[in-house]
Amino acid sequence: MRLRAISNFASASASASETEPESESDSQNHPGNRNHLTSRAGPDFSSRLSDELLLNVFSKLPKSQLVSNSLVCKRWCRLSGKLVRAVKVLDWEFIQSGRVSYRFPNLIDVDIVQAGVKSCRNSGILLSSKFVSVRLDSCKFPRESFVKKEEFLDSQVIDKGVRTLAEGCCNLKRVSLINVSELGLRSIAEECEMLQEMELHCCDDFALKGVSGCRNLQILRLVGCVPGVYSSLISDIGLTILAQGCRRLLTLELVGCEGSYDGIKAIGQCCQMLEELTLCDHRMEGGWLSALSYCGNLKTLKLQSCKSIDVSPGPDEHLGFCPTLEELHLQRCQLRDKQGVRALFLVCGAVRELVFEDCWGLDNNTFAATSICRSIRFLSLEGCSLLTIEGLESIILSWKHLIRLKVVSCNNIKESDITPELATLFADLKELKWSPDSKSLLSSGLAETGVGQKGGRSFRL
Repeated sequence: MRLRAISNFASASASASETEPESESDSQNHPGNRNHLTSRAGPDFSSRLSDELLLNVFSKLPKSQLVSNSLVCKRWCRLSGKLVRAVKVLDWEFIQSGRVSYRFPNLIDVDIVQAGVKSCRNSGILLSSKFVSVRLDSCKFPRESFVKKEEFLDSQVIDKGVRTLAEGCCNLKRVSLINVSELGLRSIAEECEMLQEMELHCCDDFALKGVSGCRNLQILRLVGCVPGVYSSLISDIGLTILAQGCRRLLTLELVGCEGSYDGIKAIGQCCQMLEELTLCDHRMEGGWLSALSYCGNLKTLKLQSCKSIDVSPGPDEHLGFCPTLEELHLQRCQLRDKQGVRALFLVCGAVRELVFEDCWGLDNNTFAATSICRSIRFLSLEGCSLLTIEGLESIILSWKHLIRLKVVSCNNIKESDITPELATLFADLKELKWSPDSKSLLSSGLAETGVGQKGGRSFRL
């Protein structure tokens, strides 16, 4: 607004100077004079607008512009802070001093994981993973773990900062914490009654006692061990404590956690509302698969970056069954253990959507175990380089309910091997995405099948 006023006023002054002569006395009061221009542009016209009106205007702007707006004046800084709902804090002093809640009073999402690590701010080395990002000191290499235990802030310091945060931001719905103890988690539970989602890094079993006070908690991610970064122990003890305290969980993700049949069974028996379970790089003992049958309402099971499925699943009659399971996702897992893979599909026999993504060891023999699942409606294969068209055809032709198929980056599947039976199946699908390799065109083999021509069906290359 100021810039527009200055530019308009300056242009008007320039046009006036061209048409009227300027005397020595008039030049002192001429609108083009610098001092006069400053006095005319000085008033802040936005001060006439109420806070509510300015907030309404700011809310219509892109979020990226909030930072520049906050630099205009103290009032705009205060109002812009009210529109911020989520922050990722990098400086622990900003939390401990209470300035987080003062600067952003309407926060609902706070991430303080990076602030809890004593990282070197001026370092040019940034270690980033799916779960955490920290700056590293090049003088401390080489070593086994990038972040050692002593490089975390002390639990008492963390707890004190978490309490300050909870008291100032009582409307939090999501929070990400690291190295916090039971005391800090209890303060979150007491002050933030609306908390629905929590992410915990590097916490031990008994710290999970504090989570039990979060009555409305529905989504929880436990990050126990990140290889090469840090490591903490989450075992059956912690899973049992968690299950008894958080009975309203809908989604649970266990990253690098240990456990066994007992821990998964406790979660299934106590968290009866659980609909989605994710195990990432798990360290479960043999036999844990059979405990999934206690998850009576489980709809989605995801296994990510797992070195094995189950090293000792036990007899088939003891595995049980998940009757409500609808989706099974296997992402970046090693499937060389045929016995564990077969046990998984026995437990998940009712699944309707099956997803394989960049899984090692998924050959024709391993994929044959999916024939147990007779209700598959959607199959997704991505990055499965060992699977051939023969192995794929032998299974999907037996699935009478299949309506969607996705095959991407499976270089061992060749178009030239497509049989008439498989082409007929492709024509009846409602959705087909076929791109096993960069040269795949699917033209000659399906030229007369009518793929993509029937109503309600789509075909994408």
